[in-house]
Amino acid sequence: MNIVVLVKQVPDTWSERKLTDADHTLDRESADAVLDEINERAVEEALQLQEAHGGEVTVIAMGPDRATDAIRKALSMGADKAIHVSDEALHGSDVLATAKVLAKAIGTVENVDLVIAGNEATDGRAGAVPAILAELLGLPQVTQLRKVTVEGTTIKGERETDEGVAFLEASLPAVVSVTEKINEPRYPSFKGIMAAKKKPVSTVTVADLGIDASEVGLSGAYTQVLEAAPKPPRSAGQRVEDGGDGGAKIAEFLVGQKLI
Repeated sequence: MNIVVLVKQVPDTWSERKLTDADHTLDRESADAVLDEINERAVEEALQLQEAHGGEVTVIAMGPDRATDAIRKALSMGADKAIHVSDEALHGSDVLATAKVLAKAIGTVENVDLVIAGNEATDGRAGAVPAILAELLGLPQVTQLRKVTVEGTTIKGERETDEGVAFLEASLPAVVSVTEKINEPRYPSFKGIMAAKKKPVSTVTVADLGIDASEVGLSGAYTQVLEAAPKPPRSAGQRVEDGGDGGAKIAEFLVGQKLI
């Protein structure tokens, strides 16, 4: 089966993340960039399905030039090839434009049986791209999965919620998104790292995909951040000295905060 995995390079979650002063978009140069951890799990799931059913795994990423580092990480894990959508016009694209671009990129891959994505990226955390993508592609969506199996032309998945576990299935081709409980991603071997350097990576622009630049980026976004301010530092808090009436003082404080 032919599988497409969507990956994204994001600021390291251990780094300080901030917005730019110019247009209030994410300042990607201010922090170390890594392949999003949830995407590593998506790649791992694709590789496990490939090992069980054969076929090819194609990685698709949308991002600036340095996103090639994230792409090479996915290739070193075992993916076969990659498509990198890189264009200055994409800067500031919202989830709708992102999904539209990714849908066009997926359309360049022949005979796609399955599209796998993480449930949400750690930078934007919109969690909407897989569902929008499925709508644009006209494919069934099976999202937020902790387990995936393929039986013939049917994909089955388990979605864990606060109320229990839902068992879902759909006919292939389909779009799925996975959560952090799906698997533990493999570490790239030295052989895999060396092999990744020779695997094909196609770089395309929005024009190559037949998309007008005005439809993407900040100018094409349906929402825009007009103002932003850094998070204020935490205050020292209020200290309660217990002279036998500590409980009453705490209760008084909670009443003042309208918590009780």
